[in-house]
Parts: sequence; C-alpha cells; structure tokens
Amino acid sequence: MSSAEKISANVRDDFGKGYARRIRMAGDIPAVIYGHGEDPKHVVLPGHQTTLAARTPNAIFDLDIEGTSVLTMVKDIQRHPIRPEIQHMDLLIVKRGERVEIEVPLHVEGEPVVGAVANQEETVLLVEADAIKAPESITVNIEGREVGAHVLASDVELPADVTLLADAELLIVNISEPEELDVPEPGEEGENAPEGDIVEATEESDQVGESNDSDNSKH
Repeated sequence: MSSAEKISANVRDDFGKGYARRIRMAGDIPAVIYGHGEDPKHVVLPGHQTTLAARTPNAIFDLDIEGTSVLTMVKDIQRHPIRPEIQHMDLLIVKRGERVEIEVPLHVEGEPVVGAVANQEETVLLVEADAIKAPESITVNIEGREVGAHVLASDVELPADVTLLADAELLIVNISEPEELDVPEPGEEGENAPEGDIVEATEESDQVGESNDSDNSKH
C-alpha cells in the first residue's frame, strides 16, 4: 500500500523554459499541482528525494508548500530521453479516503504446465482504489495453467476495496505452445541449392577456357 512521502516544495513564479532549465541544473524538479477545482500551482521539488519517492507507482506526496500541507498523487513523469533524470512532474491533489482511478502494475507469478509458455499481454490494470491505500502491484498467478488457457481482467484477484475499471474481457495472460523455429539442418541448404548455381572446374573445362582465350586474343 502507498504511504505519503513528506516533501518540502517551493512555489515557482517564473514559468519560462530557461527558468525550468536552471531548476534542473540545480538538481531540483519543476512540477505542477492540479485538481479539486483549484487553479494549477507550479512548484519546485527537491530532486534526489523526489526521484527516490517516485519509484513507487502512483506515489503519494505529502507536500509542505511554504507552510501549507497538500496531499498529492503522481500522475505523470517526464523523463530525460537519455539520462536517468526527471524533467517534470504532474501531481494530482487527493483527499484522505478519496477513491481515484489508477493504473496498477501487474506481476505474473508461477509457471504453466511443462511445454507451455505464458505471454503477458497487459502490464497494468485500470482500477479504482483508495488514494492512500492503493496497491503498488497486483499479482496474477498462472501456476499449472494449460495450453489454451486465458487469464482475463475479470479473472484477476483484486485486493480488498479495489474495483476493476478495465474491460472484464481484457486479455491479461495467454498460455500457448512455444513457437517452433524452422532451422535448417547442417548441409541442408547445400543439398537444396538449385542446379547450375555452382560449377566445379575440370581439366577439360580449363582447356576449353584456355582455347577461347587464345582465339579471342587473335581478333
């Protein structure tokens, strides 16, 4: 379950790209807070602490914004395309006891029967849960599943007080036979090669070639 990370934040009044760049160069993260009918508020978050806290899916931040406490949930993270850095964050205001719509990561555990393979079709599941008590992940058990078995969203066992919002028929895991690769046996390609592609040199052919060369040199 999620627990609120206490983080101190400062209000930012300048919204230019250059200012945001200076924030990141200082090791901090620019963010915007919205929700519950309030005007969006732009803040600056401490880089290291926020990055660590944001590792948890749907992380909850208990922000101290210059003396005012605001409870928020991470809704979007913009990351640097190359470096492991957070460029910007979107935070949604939440209230204790409030239910929110979230995507929770799926964790598949167990093994299907021998000779079968499990293909995970979805990595997250859309659910409704208490903002503060939302699960960090949901487990899908495939132990002993046979070829042809399907695990649908409606088959996933959800934690208490979590409601499925995704389509009940959404395919989560498909159990199938492993695909056979058509790998040619050693020498098979040579045996099947079209006739005439490769001509072995013989003493007679060499002599004919020399004769042709000699004739051509006379012209």
